[in-house]
Amino acid sequence: MSTGCCRSSGSGCRGRVAVHDPIEDIEVHLLLEALYRRYHYDFRHYAQASIRRRLRQARQQLGYASFSLLQDAVLRDETLLPRLLDYLTVQVSEMFRDPSYFRAIREMIVPHLRTYPSLKIWIAGCSAGEELHSFAILLKEEGLLDRTILYATDINPVALEAAASGIYALDRIRTFTQNHQRSGGKSSLSDYYTAAYGRAVFDKSLRARVVFSDHSLVTDAVFAEMQFISCRNVMIYFDRPLQDRAIGLFRESLARKGFLGLGSKENLRFSAHFQAFDEYVAGEKIYQRRAA
Repeated sequence: MSTGCCRSSGSGCRGRVAVHDPIEDIEVHLLLEALYRRYHYDFRHYAQASIRRRLRQARQQLGYASFSLLQDAVLRDETLLPRLLDYLTVQVSEMFRDPSYFRAIREMIVPHLRTYPSLKIWIAGCSAGEELHSFAILLKEEGLLDRTILYATDINPVALEAAASGIYALDRIRTFTQNHQRSGGKSSLSDYYTAAYGRAVFDKSLRARVVFSDHSLVTDAVFAEMQFISCRNVMIYFDRPLQDRAIGLFRESLARKGFLGLGSKENLRFSAHFQAFDEYVAGEKIYQRRAA
C-alpha cells in the first residue's frame, strides 16, 4: 500500500500515513473473481483485511509486481494455484491445541458419544491434520475409534496430502506431547508415532477410518449427518454473511443434539442460527444443537 505525506498549513510534513489505493481494490476484486471462475475457489467473502494481507504476501513472495500480473499468471498456469492457496489458507495448528478444549470433549462430550452405536465426526478445515490426529488419539484412548468415521476436509489439496501422510517435524513433538498430557491423555503420545530422520510418523491405524475430502464451506453442501463437528479458527477469516452460511451448513449436518466446537475467538452469538444451539461448554465454545 502506498504512503503519502501529511500536510498542514505552516507545519510541513508531520509523518507518513497510509493512502487508500482504489486501483488495488479493483485488482484484488478481479483476482478473487478469477480464482472463483477458473478454479471454483471462492475467497470473495473472506474478511477483506485478512485476505488483502495474505495476497500482498503472496504477490511479494511469488515475485509479481502487481495483482494484475499475479492474476494473469495463475489463470494461465495451473501449477501456480497450490502455491497461492498456501498463502490464502491458514495452515497453522498443533496437536491438542488448546488442551482444555480436548479435556472438555473427553470429560463432557464423550459420555454422550458412547450412547451411539456408530459415530461420524467432521473436522472442517483440517489443515495438515494436527487436529484430526488429536481426535483419533482421544477416541482411541476412550475406546471409540473403531466405531467412528472421521471426515477430514479442507480446500487446500496440499494440506490434505500432508494430513493423510501423518508426518510432522520431530521438533514439534515436545509441544504436541505437553498438550496431550494437559488434555487428559491416558497414554504416552510416543505410543502413536515412530521417530526417524527428524520426522515423527504417526501410525496408519489412526487414519484407517478417516475420509479425506476437498470441501468448501463457501460453496459446498451437506454430505453426512454428524454427531460432532469441530471447526476451529476458520470462520474468523470469513465475513458475517459467510459465517452464517457455514454455521447453517453445520446446523444441517448435525444430528439432533449433536455437538459443534469452535475456536476460542469464535462464537454463535451474532449468528442467524444462534437459536438452534445451546451453549454446552461455554468456556470452550462447544455448542449442542437443539432437538427441535
